[in-house]
Amino acid sequence: MGEKIKLEHGAGGEIMEELLRDVILKTLTLKSAGGIGLDALDDGATIPFGDKHMVFTIDGHTVRPLFFPGGDIGRLAVSGTVNDLAVMGAEPIALANSMIIGEGLGMEILKRVLKSMDETAREVPVPIVTGDTKVVEDKIEMFVVTAGIGIAEHPVSDAGAKVGDVVLVSGTIGDHGIALMSHREGIAFETELKSDVAPIWDVVKAVADSIGWEKVHAMKDPTRAGLSNALNEIARKSNVGILVREADIPIRPEVRAASEMLGISPYDVANEGKVVMVVAREYAEEALEAMRKTEKGRNAAIIGEVIDDYRGKVLLETGIGGKRFMEPPEGDPVPRIC
Repeated sequence: MGEKIKLEHGAGGEIMEELLRDVILKTLTLKSAGGIGLDALDDGATIPFGDKHMVFTIDGHTVRPLFFPGGDIGRLAVSGTVNDLAVMGAEPIALANSMIIGEGLGMEILKRVLKSMDETAREVPVPIVTGDTKVVEDKIEMFVVTAGIGIAEHPVSDAGAKVGDVVLVSGTIGDHGIALMSHREGIAFETELKSDVAPIWDVVKAVADSIGWEKVHAMKDPTRAGLSNALNEIARKSNVGILVREADIPIRPEVRAASEMLGISPYDVANEGKVVMVVAREYAEEALEAMRKTEKGRNAAIIGEVIDDYRGKVLLETGIGGKRFMEPPEGDPVPRIC
């Protein structure tokens, strides 16, 4: 029968990277429309559009349960697609929504999901202009596939980091993955853990309005496999080293506590409302200030810099002054979270 697909093949990290590189990219032959294409394995593709660029992206969402502390599959689907456009420097213009629904799902559940999608789209704002609906007899609740288009004046990739640049993150790390895992395991804390799921176009735009798109050299939303995977992708694709300081990475105390109980690193799990941004050093403080002026970026922090050593690798400076490599995980340790 040969090799079979495993859950890890869709969980981000190195195993998914192998699937993309060794199977998908080797099989598909027409992979670019004149701009950033499939070979780049970025958050979307760019298509030249007059003196600007159209950015196109698509994302499937399979989260379990459908409703979780801080969000649901509808908010996740809209936010995920908007954020993939945002980290490529594109203002979201329109979304498409395809829903695969299991037979027997309650109609009220569908209505709740659709209402959440509408409310999240209005936050951006971006219209949901087309879609498709299928009902299957398989024992699933619902899968949601969203696609989006945006317009970028100056597209940003995840491969443009330069030695001397500064690395920022727009808020606390690990919230989404740890909140879902704690919810599933029935772990309770005095302060309820909530997902960070949210559209982040306003955060990205605030920085660009402040320092200019050309000063933003790379961006990534740290979703599946988390911050460690996002940083490693930027380092590898940009052929630079990245040094981050553990003491400067913002993590909520309850997320840290839950991570220790679950035996999971908060660096390795998904975030659904954050951006990792690499900017020119002389504009780092201005970028940080712009982030912190937004509601979703109020906990933003400078966490490190781009270095000439250890190209393609991420180095973590620990709280006690030592250094170790921050390796990308084989896959997100929490399945079905996005």
